[in-house]
Amino acid sequence: MSQTSYSAVSGIQHEEALLFEHAHEAAKSISLPGVEGDISPELQAFSRQEAAQIPGLSEPETVRHFVRMSQWNHSIETGFYPLGSCTMKYNPRVNEQVVRLPGLADIHPDQPIDSVQGVLELLYELQTWLCELAGFSDITLQPAAGAQGEITGLMMIRACLDARGEQHRKKVLVPDSAHGTNPASAALCGMHCVALKSRPDGRIDLDELKKHLDGDVAALMMTNPNTAGAFESDIKEICQLVHDAGGLVYGDGANLNALVGVARPGDMGIDCLHINVHKTFSTPHGGGGPGAGPVVVNEILAPYLPVPRIVKEGDVYRIETHDEQSCGTVLGSLGQVGVLLRAHAYIAAFGRNHLHKIAQDAVLNANYVLHRLKGAYHVPFEGLCKHECLLTDEYQNKHGVKTLDIAKQLIDLGFHPMTIYFPLIVHGAMLIEPTETESKTTLDSFCDAMLDIAAQCEAGDTQVLHDAPVKPFRRRLDETQAARKPVLVWQK
Repeated sequence: MSQTSYSAVSGIQHEEALLFEHAHEAAKSISLPGVEGDISPELQAFSRQEAAQIPGLSEPETVRHFVRMSQWNHSIETGFYPLGSCTMKYNPRVNEQVVRLPGLADIHPDQPIDSVQGVLELLYELQTWLCELAGFSDITLQPAAGAQGEITGLMMIRACLDARGEQHRKKVLVPDSAHGTNPASAALCGMHCVALKSRPDGRIDLDELKKHLDGDVAALMMTNPNTAGAFESDIKEICQLVHDAGGLVYGDGANLNALVGVARPGDMGIDCLHINVHKTFSTPHGGGGPGAGPVVVNEILAPYLPVPRIVKEGDVYRIETHDEQSCGTVLGSLGQVGVLLRAHAYIAAFGRNHLHKIAQDAVLNANYVLHRLKGAYHVPFEGLCKHECLLTDEYQNKHGVKTLDIAKQLIDLGFHPMTIYFPLIVHGAMLIEPTETESKTTLDSFCDAMLDIAAQCEAGDTQVLHDAPVKPFRRRLDETQAARKPVLVWQK
């Protein structure tokens, strides 16, 4: 190994017992005054039948427990987080200051409309910005994340086709490089998927697409740039072929970070697109949330947007809760307001004249990483990438080292591993997305670590890679057993 200085793995770590195992006294709680009169049957159904199982701990003990565990975790605040196909960028602190303003943080979805006009104005403004950025005419802010955005888009496509009297259209075409939630969303909407085999360069094969374009096609679901980090250069022809066959095109906006401010999916022929604002516009989304996945649509699908939605009448904002043509409701409110307001703050910080720098810097950073590593690691698809670059373990495999070993060694060197073994069409895949928020110094440190790992393999010094990680509190876990036999509930 070289003497390169990597990010430090922080803190002295100790085994941490469960809260219940820490408990040293009977659980206590605050005594509340009794309820006068009879409790209605509706409320009685929620009454507790036995004492709550709460561990008896003081506030300092409880806080220290969670802080100690938090120090085991890697986060975007502690180091580089190069997850490919899942944009993980630094969240500016000004975003947090904005959403913590009393008039924004302390509101309730059921407040009177006249008391939340300021929030509705900000959300309406965000709607306008997102439509303009993506090239669409209308939008719903409801979906709570990308996967819910997907199913919302397909619900609108289903409603549109049904309104045309084309209930028989149930076939959804999905490239074999697509995100795993694409076929799940189609299935939940009563449709079935047909996989499209990619070309040798990782893009959609037009001849393969044409084979499946018949009277049963409901939609094509596509990600552009795709999950190999490649731009679908035939995008306009692809959309026209699907439209000529009577279908619609759904855009998976997970990779919008490569296009924002530079190119608009709506101009390419896509009919609807979900936007992961928690990715493209910086809200941290590790650990399953929070997220927001607004869906933008063209004039064809606009009549089928979910309710509730914000309507502006003069200078007053109201919430529309009913529409006969609507595909329904996907979330009980207007969306994840805290996440949406962070996105508003991020867009406002760049402004109209500088938003393109997001995509330009993200693409530049990804190609810089690709250029530094392409001699030491196999590159499955030649040419420039967009916001993320794709490598494989082909060279290292000759020395008995796999992608998993490389990822585990990165942990010892202070980096969160990149996305591994995805997309599935590439064996031993390593998908790296640096985003626009990382400096050249950080990227060089990461690349130095990757090059040192490659050099270790060439020198035959591979045992340390098979043993990694040795520095974190937890080492290599049996992830298969954890998924098949999870222990989720504490047993006394």
